[in-house]
Amino acid sequence: MADRHILTVNSGSSSIKFSVYRMGDSEDLSLSGEISGIGRDSSLFHARDSGGSTLMQTGLAAGNHGAALEYLFDWLKDHAYDRGLDAAGHRVVHGGAVYTGPQPVTGGLVEDLRKLSPFAPQHLPHELDAIEAISRFAPHIKQVACFDTAFYRDMPRIARLYALPRDLREEGLQRYGFHGLSYEYITEELGRAVGEEAVRGRVIIAHLGHGASMTAVHNGRAVDTTMGFTPAGGLVMSTRCGDLDPGVILYLLEHKGMSAGEISELVNRRAGLAAISGISPDMKELLDMEQEEPRAHEAVELFCYQARKFLGGLVTALGGLDTLVFTGGIGENSPVIRSRICEGLGFMGIRIDPERNRTGSAVISGDDSMVTVRVIKTNEELMIARHTYNILRGGGE
Repeated sequence: MADRHILTVNSGSSSIKFSVYRMGDSEDLSLSGEISGIGRDSSLFHARDSGGSTLMQTGLAAGNHGAALEYLFDWLKDHAYDRGLDAAGHRVVHGGAVYTGPQPVTGGLVEDLRKLSPFAPQHLPHELDAIEAISRFAPHIKQVACFDTAFYRDMPRIARLYALPRDLREEGLQRYGFHGLSYEYITEELGRAVGEEAVRGRVIIAHLGHGASMTAVHNGRAVDTTMGFTPAGGLVMSTRCGDLDPGVILYLLEHKGMSAGEISELVNRRAGLAAISGISPDMKELLDMEQEEPRAHEAVELFCYQARKFLGGLVTALGGLDTLVFTGGIGENSPVIRSRICEGLGFMGIRIDPERNRTGSAVISGDDSMVTVRVIKTNEELMIARHTYNILRGGGE
C-alpha cells in the first residue's frame, strides 16, 4: 500500500491539537500545532514543522471549532500541506458500550455520538463539531473516529460496575475509563523498548497532565482505572475535582440552589488545583510558588497524596506491581512530582534513584528497586494516525 497522509485532530473544549503524518513503511511527522482560546475574544494559531520549529504563530478570531478548522484548512491549502491528504483521524473521548475500536465516520456513527453526548458533554459536542467541519471543508477525505474508551473494552465487569439499579446500568451508567489512546501508545512503546514480557507483567501507567488518571494493565489489557463514567472522576486535576461524595452534589442542588449547568462548570472548570490553591491550575506555577504560598503547597500535596492513594488501590487490583510508568505533561516533565508520589512507597518495592529522576532517564528507579519505574513520552496523535492508517488499509479492530 502506498504512503498515506493523515491529519489527526484532537478537539478540546477550547482548543484543537492537530498534526499531519505520512504513514507507510515509516511513521513520519510532517506538521503539528494547535489552535487555542477557541470561543474567547482572541484565539492563537501555532504551527510547527517536523523538527518543532515554528512555521506560523498568529492570533485569530475563532468563535467556535468550525471557524478554527476553516482557518486550519485554509492554512494547510496555502502551504500545500493539504496535497494528497487521505484521511482525518479524530480523538473521540467516549464511545459508550458499543464502540470498542476505531471506526470510519458514517452518518449512523455521528447520530450515535449525538445520543452519547450527555455522557461527555464537555467533549463530544466539540468533537462532533470537528467531524462535521471537516465534512464541509474537505468532503473528499475519509474520517476515522478513535475512541479513548476503547482501551477498556476488556476491563473486568466487576471493575465497571456502580452500585446502581440494574435499569440504570443497562442505560450505560458504568465506569468506562479515559486517556485510552495514551495508555495504548504507552503499552505499545513499553513492548518495543523492553519486550513483551514487560507488557505481560503487572503495570501501572500514570498519565498526569491537565487531566490526570492512572490505569492498571496486565497482559496488555486494562484491569482497572481511576476515571469512571466521565473524565471528571478519579484524581484531582488542574480544574476538575476528581472523585466526589454524591452528597456534595445533592447539597449544592438542594441547599445552594445551583443548577446542573452551574455544577458542571464547578466540577470541570472551577475545581481541582485551581480551586485548592486559589492561584493557578498549572502545576509548574504551583511548584514555583509553594515555598512562599501555603495554598500552592497544599494543592501540590493533595495531588501527590491522591496519586499515592490511587496507586495503592491499583496495585491491589493487580495483585502486585512490576512496572510503573509516568507519562503526560506533569509525569514526563516534573521530577519533583514523580519523587513525591513515590516517596514512602518502598514497602511496595518502589525506590527512585534521585539522579536518574532529576535528569529524566528512561528508567528512574534505583538498582535496589523491585519495581521498575519508567518515564515514557506519550503520543496520542501518532496513535490516532496508526489507527486511521489501519482503517484505510482495510484493517479492523
